[in-house]
Amino acid sequence: MPDTAAQVLGDLGDVLAQNDLARSLLGGVCTVSEHGRNVIWRWFADPAARAAYPPEEHDHYSRLHVADLRAAVARRGAADPVAARLVERLRGVGEEFTALWDLHEVAVRRRSRMRVVHPVVGPVDLDCQVLLAQEADQRLVLFTPPPGTDTADRLTLLRVLDTERFPSKVGRIESAPPVDRGGVRSSRS
Repeated sequence: MPDTAAQVLGDLGDVLAQNDLARSLLGGVCTVSEHGRNVIWRWFADPAARAAYPPEEHDHYSRLHVADLRAAVARRGAADPVAARLVERLRGVGEEFTALWDLHEVAVRRRSRMRVVHPVVGPVDLDCQVLLAQEADQRLVLFTPPPGTDTADRLTLLRVLDTERFPSKVGRIESAPPVDRGGVRSSRS
C-alpha cells in the first residue's frame, strides 16, 4: 500500500504501526516513548502536535479525540488500569481535556475529512477511513486523497522526496514496541 498513508492505532490512541507515507505525512512516532506515540496524549500535552493542523480546526479535533477515547474507555470498562491511567494523566495536562471529558460525549470515528499542513508540500486534504478490528481494540486508519483535490499530487511529491532522503526505507512498515495492557506486555497490541 505505498500509495496510501496508513496507520494502525490501539483503541486508546497509541500508534502501533505506520507505513512510510504516513510517517512522512504525520511524523514517525512508533519508536518513541509510550506517551509520545499516543496521538491523544500528544494532542493535549504537546502544543507542537497541533502545529500540523489548521488552528480553526483544533476545537473539532479535540472533541473527536475525547469522544473516541470515551468510547474506548467504556468498551474496556471502568476498572481497566491502562485506560484509567491515561485519562488521569490527560486530566492533569490542562483544562481543555477535562472540560471536554466532562461533557460525556461518546463517538467512534469511522470516517472523517482532515487537513494536514505539511512543512514541505503544504496543505494536504485527506479522507480518513477507520477500519475496526473485530475486538475493537485496534483500528487501521487509511488516509486517501479526496476526489477533485490536488492531494494525490502532493502525496506523490512527498513520496518522491522521502525516497530521495531515505532510499533504503521505501515500502517499509514501522512498528511500535509492544504496549502495556494492564501490566501484561503484548506483541499483538
